[in-house]
Amino acid sequence: MIEIYNTLTREKEVFQPIEEGKIRMYVCGPTVYNYIHIGNARSTIAFDTIRRYFEYRGYEVNYVSNFTDVDDKIIKAAKELSITAPEVADRFIAAFEEDTAALNVKPATLHPRVINHIPDIIEFIAVLIEKDYAYESNGDVYYRTRKFKDYGELSDQSIDELEVGASQRTGTEQLQKEDPLDFALWKAAKPEEISWESPWGKGRPGWHIECSVMATKHLGDTIDIHGGGQDLEFPHHENEIAQSEAKTGKKFANYWMHNGYVTIGEDDEKMSKSLGNFVTVHDMVKEIDPQVLRFFMATTQYRRPIRYSEATMKDAQANLQRLRTTVENVNFRKDTAEDKLADDEQNIQAIQALEARFVKEMDDDFNAANGITVVYELAKWLNQYIERAEVSAATLQYGLDMLLQLLAVFGITFETAELLDEEVDQLIAERNQARKDKNFARSDEIRDLLKDQGIILEDTPQGTRWRRA
Repeated sequence: MIEIYNTLTREKEVFQPIEEGKIRMYVCGPTVYNYIHIGNARSTIAFDTIRRYFEYRGYEVNYVSNFTDVDDKIIKAAKELSITAPEVADRFIAAFEEDTAALNVKPATLHPRVINHIPDIIEFIAVLIEKDYAYESNGDVYYRTRKFKDYGELSDQSIDELEVGASQRTGTEQLQKEDPLDFALWKAAKPEEISWESPWGKGRPGWHIECSVMATKHLGDTIDIHGGGQDLEFPHHENEIAQSEAKTGKKFANYWMHNGYVTIGEDDEKMSKSLGNFVTVHDMVKEIDPQVLRFFMATTQYRRPIRYSEATMKDAQANLQRLRTTVENVNFRKDTAEDKLADDEQNIQAIQALEARFVKEMDDDFNAANGITVVYELAKWLNQYIERAEVSAATLQYGLDMLLQLLAVFGITFETAELLDEEVDQLIAERNQARKDKNFARSDEIRDLLKDQGIILEDTPQGTRWRRA
C-alpha cells in the first residue's frame, strides 16, 4: 500500500489510481535555454526513481514531461547566440537528452513541446474567456485570479496575502490588468520576437498555460500525479490548477508531489542559475562517473533537501563502489559454487524478507534513504554468505538478481559480464606462478603493472580476482 505526501492536503494519503494498475503522471520539464544544472537534475532523477518504483510494483506508468521551448529566457539566448528561438530549444533539448541518458533517466512516455501545441493553447484560452475566467487587454490575455475560489490552496496562501505582494508590482503590464493578482495566458508580440496569430493578435503563450494544456491533452482532464520542483509550487502549479479546473470543471490532479532543493555552501544556499552558484550536469559527467551523481540524488527521500559538496559526493562514490564490489564478488564466487545446497530455501526466504522490508520503506512516500539502507543490508548478507566454505549457485543467483533489481529502482546498473580478458588473465596466472616460485619481485612488478592500468587485484581463498579502480 503506497502512501504519498500530497502537497495539496499537506498529509500522506493512500495512493489510489484513477484506473486500476495504471498511472497518469505529469512532471514539469526544463525550460531549454541552457544546460541543466544538478539542481534541475534533482527533479528529473527524483521523479524517474518514483516512476521506476511504481513500475517495480507492477504499475503501467504513462509519464509525460514537457519541454518549455517558448520563453523570455529562450528569446534572450537566441539574440545572444544569433540563432532562432527554436534552434536554441533544439540545441538544449538534445543536450538534456544526452545528459539525462548519462544519468540513466528513462525517456518520458512523451516529451511534448509548446511550439507543437499553439492551436491547443489558443483553444484552451478561448474557453476560459468564454467562461469569463479570462479577458483580453491590448493584445494580452489575463486570467481572473479572484474568480477561482480555491486559489492559494496548494501553496497554503490567502488571497489577501497574495494581494499585498501583487500590489507592489509596477510596470505597463500591471496597468493593463483588472487586478494586480491576474496573470498572463497570452502575451502580445514584441518586435522581432517569435509569435503566432491568434484571435487577440500576434503573440505567444504565457508560461503557466502550457502545462495545463499539455497535461490535459495527453493525460485527460484529471490526472493521478502532478510533480515538479518545490519552487514550482507557487505560482506555476497554483496557476495550473486555476486554469485547468476553470476550463474542465473537474479536479486537475489527485496528488501533488514536490521535490526538495539542492543546496550548496555552508549557508545551504539554493542552487540556481540566477544566483550563479550552479554546476551543470553537462560539465560534471565529463569529470566523474555519472552513476555517482545519480546515486547521490536518487538515494535521498525526494522531499528532503540535498546538500551538494565534495564530501557528500565522495561518500556517494564510496557507497556505490562497495555495492559494485559486492556484485563483482558474487559473480566471482559463482565459479566455485555448488549447484544447490540444503539451506537454499532458508537463504532465499531471508533475501525475500529483505525485499519485503525494502517495499515497506519505499511504500512510505518513496523513502529512498531507508530503502537504500535495506539494499546495503542485502549486500552485507551476500558478502557474508560468499565467505562460507561451500556456497550455492542458486542462492547466489537469487541474491544477485534481487540486489540488481532493487538497485535498478534507483537507476543504478552494473556490468555483470565476465571481467577477465585474456591479457589480464595471463598476467594473473604469471603472478600466481611467481608467488609459488617465491619470485616476489616479479609478483610485485605484475601487481604494479596492473595497478597502473587501473586494475586492483584481490587475493581470496578462492583465488585472485580483480576490479577496476
